[in-house]
Amino acid sequence: MTDALPTLISRNPADPADVLLRIPAPGAFAAVDTVERARVAQPGWLRAGAAARSAALGAVATAVEAAADELAGLAVREVGKPLSEARAEVARTAAIWRYYAQAPFAPTGSVHETSAGAGLLLTRRRPHGVAALITPWNFPFAIPTWKAAPALAAGNTVVLKPAPEATACAERLGEIVRRAVPEGVFTVLPGGATEGDALVSAADVVSFTGSTPVGRAVARAAVARGIPAQAEMGGLNAAVVLPDADIEQAAHHIAASIAGYAGQKCTATSRVIAVGAALEPLREALSEALRSLPVGDPADPATVCGPLIHEGARDGVLDACRGLVTLAGGTALDGRGWYAAPTLVEKVSPGHRLLREEVFGPIASLLPADDLAHAVRITNSVPYGLVTSVHTADLNTALHGLDRLDTGMIRVNAPSTGVDFHLPFGGSKASGHGPREQGTAALEFYTSGRTYTLAPAG
Repeated sequence: MTDALPTLISRNPADPADVLLRIPAPGAFAAVDTVERARVAQPGWLRAGAAARSAALGAVATAVEAAADELAGLAVREVGKPLSEARAEVARTAAIWRYYAQAPFAPTGSVHETSAGAGLLLTRRRPHGVAALITPWNFPFAIPTWKAAPALAAGNTVVLKPAPEATACAERLGEIVRRAVPEGVFTVLPGGATEGDALVSAADVVSFTGSTPVGRAVARAAVARGIPAQAEMGGLNAAVVLPDADIEQAAHHIAASIAGYAGQKCTATSRVIAVGAALEPLREALSEALRSLPVGDPADPATVCGPLIHEGARDGVLDACRGLVTLAGGTALDGRGWYAAPTLVEKVSPGHRLLREEVFGPIASLLPADDLAHAVRITNSVPYGLVTSVHTADLNTALHGLDRLDTGMIRVNAPSTGVDFHLPFGGSKASGHGPREQGTAALEFYTSGRTYTLAPAG
């Protein structure tokens, strides 16, 4: 007699008694079977041609726009995303589908002259087959989209395994996509680690976004099978503020990057590095900016910082700041949901977990630096390297040190969050494995290059 499959439960983090979804996990065998059905559908999807794939992706964009209010409301309810951010994510989701709807018409190779004699040399990119997409809960529509849209545009079929906490959002997105594509081309596979492991063991290419330990395991499994893999993992992102910066603007940007969506973004600011004379005014301005941010019901359009995704995440924020000098926040908030006040701490010792580990919540450390070179050393001192924001009025000063930052993305006089979807996205060290996501880089990842030699007969 076998044990029953575990149950997937998705709750509203603003009201944990509100259960959106309760379903049995499908199990490993169902995951492999889903991949095989996608593999059967893939040749037909590729043969359908560029026009059909373009039209399908464009239809998805139109359908997402038509359902924008519903989708934003679902993200608010299932993952606690503040309404203003949920609306922005849905708009971004539609834009990504429309952006990649043009990709099927892009060149997939080039023609070269032979080194000697008649004939032609061709290079061409072709889809891998079945793309396994393993996505987190914090961007329940945008992240599945920026993986699925380029994979589909290139002629792959897709199996999407969302985080259990975002299953309802993924299922709704799946309904929209499946109306635009043939059967088997796009499938949502709910589940947890069991289904994710099975998916990686069977697919032809895998893209993962989530925690660093799981991402490394996914990458190891893919490498062992010899299939392409990318993993976008954690961040411990810094904001560097120079003395000549507009301190009020910098504080506004950094506060939003610390506390927006309760800090539950891989691009959130976790460390604030104040250079020289910037320390005192920034301490005051940033503390005040964090205290003034609207915290509460994510369905309220004014809310910036909503609930954390579950009780353990909320408690992790409170534990991380215990015993430190707290300039703002550091407390749980009353209410039915899992809320923590936006938090800024200082006097953090070098070995403290806040300077070694990603705490996924609205908390950051304020750190002093003697000069730009010192700030660069502090920025590079952690295991992660996703994004750094630099705030200064003198771009020459900033550019002198920017190339020494060991991060995949650098944003000057802008928040660490909010990277444009048509540019490559990814980090260094423990923040990323494999090729970049988004833009044309994604189309390259979901295809493999082939070289053809065409010699005349006879």
